[in-house]
Amino acid sequence: MVHRVAQDEDFENHLLMHAMGANAAGQVASVVAGGVLLALMGAR
Repeated sequence: MVHRVAQDEDFENHLLMHAMGANAAGQVASVVAGGVLLALMGAR
């Protein structure tokens, strides 16, 4: 809905792409944090 409203205002707006980038970066950060936690806890 927000994406559609933003494109009505300015056709060059691509909010969905920025949201997907932030989501992917959050997933990568979660995986890295999990790996660090497992390394510190000594998981085998």
